[in-house]
Amino acid sequence: MKNRRGGNRGKSRAAWSRRQTFSRRTRIRAWRIAGSEFYVLEITTSRFGVLSVDEQRLMTFPRGLLGFPSYQQFALVQTGEGNYFFWLQSVEDPNLAFVVTDPTTFFKDYEVPMRDETLGDLEFSDLKFAQVFVICNKIGDWLTGNLLGPIIVNSEKRIAQQVVLTEKKWTTRQPLLRLTAEVPLAKSA
Repeated sequence: MKNRRGGNRGKSRAAWSRRQTFSRRTRIRAWRIAGSEFYVLEITTSRFGVLSVDEQRLMTFPRGLLGFPSYQQFALVQTGEGNYFFWLQSVEDPNLAFVVTDPTTFFKDYEVPMRDETLGDLEFSDLKFAQVFVICNKIGDWLTGNLLGPIIVNSEKRIAQQVVLTEKKWTTRQPLLRLTAEVPLAKSA
């Protein structure tokens, strides 16, 4: 590809087309190590400033999240080693981010029944690639999880979808843990 001055942009056509799917606040850098090319995105966030995110941490939500259908690109950001909580940061809007966690960390018997339609939408080749997250909220002195609206991720293809469960065993504000003064959650909930 040529730029306006007639020079080479230095990017492959695939890398350039990926740039077009993200907002102006996102920059893509290509790296080549031992013959393998991978991409790191620099995304602007309101909480953490500019973050460098490996492309393996990106997810596409073709239908968006419930209440946010127009936001389809998110990065899963881990804030520390051994942390049970992650940020699901929108690549398209620096102000849109959710704290998420694996619900089985808190409820060993938590299961998400998968409809055939969901399996097809997420293009699973094998259910071993299925990951489940729930969005967390701070309610009073409790951190809660929306166990009726889990996020299902195909980690192989990095496609995700939020589903709605009808099982009455769980709630949208299921208590996960009681917050104490020693738990610093200023930036996480």
